[in-house]
Amino acid sequence: MLRTLIVDDEPLARERLRDLLRTETSVEIIGECGNGIEAVAFIRRTVLDLVFLDMQMPGCDGLQVLAELPAADRPGIIFATAHERFAVDAFAVQAIDYLLKPFDRERLQTALYRAQAHLQLRRSAGSESNQEDQPAAVLPPDRKSERLTVKADGRFVFLKPDEIIWVEADDNYVYLHLASGRLMVRETMAAIEARLGPVRFVRINRSAIVHLDQIKEMQPTPHGDYTVVLRDGTKLPLSRSQRGLLTRFLANEI
Repeated sequence: MLRTLIVDDEPLARERLRDLLRTETSVEIIGECGNGIEAVAFIRRTVLDLVFLDMQMPGCDGLQVLAELPAADRPGIIFATAHERFAVDAFAVQAIDYLLKPFDRERLQTALYRAQAHLQLRRSAGSESNQEDQPAAVLPPDRKSERLTVKADGRFVFLKPDEIIWVEADDNYVYLHLASGRLMVRETMAAIEARLGPVRFVRINRSAIVHLDQIKEMQPTPHGDYTVVLRDGTKLPLSRSQRGLLTRFLANEI
């Protein structure tokens, strides 16, 4: 359960986020703050896992909030803001995600998945640190050797995640695009996204997940959007809600 704080100076924005989070069983809303000064005080006295933090607030903005908190002790941060221009600064302070308002439930769930993965890694690192002087345990398997088992055309296919170039949604099916062709699998995008994980794959729009190593370039369009170009020549639109990821690509943060 993610013990969560909502920080936003706009009551309607807090209410909308609270309504979206209410149905998420992995989230427990611990409190709300209407400005950065209140948020700093709340975070200092409360055990939290996650904070949804607005960027621009009167008196103390989101980045100033983080500056008041020791990096080693602060909870995971997801910025939720209408201001795209602060994305570089957000990822520079190791934010988990950057949600551009207005975002939908699906985009929020992606951010929560990343938060859960972040928290799990932090807890694992803490556990390993506490066990330094104990006898070595069996090492976890190398993530590169993991297999993904899918059922396609009545047969079970065993894939290494790195064989997948990108994933395309088609109602209740997904197409796995491989160098050798494509496989149609009866699975939802949310399910395959959870199985692939956020380390090597990223959702760039409602209908496409791509392998990060397969991204060749990102091209601006005349309308101010971006097109993701893969190494095999495939061109896919980058949705506005995921545009904050552009800065992570450029900074090699992912």
